[in-house]
Amino acid sequence: MPRKFLAKLLASPANARFADVRQLAEAFGFQLSRVAGSHHIFVHPDIAELLNLQEVRGQAKPYQVRQLLRLVERYNLTLEEE
Repeated sequence: MPRKFLAKLLASPANARFADVRQLAEAFGFQLSRVAGSHHIFVHPDIAELLNLQEVRGQAKPYQVRQLLRLVERYNLTLEEE
């Protein structure tokens, strides 16, 4: 499932369900560190940067989805085996 969803996000990061984006981030090795209000803060053991995702009416914010995709590209992250 993560590979198909990743292809969909690369085509259009808008209208992505928060639960799907969270699952994809975790498939790339991000772990939920803390939740502060609507902000879900993720950490990755090999990356110093934090990933912030927010849920708004069940959707992830498109700019935050793009940030996730940029981190994946910048650090050459690969999907963990399902």
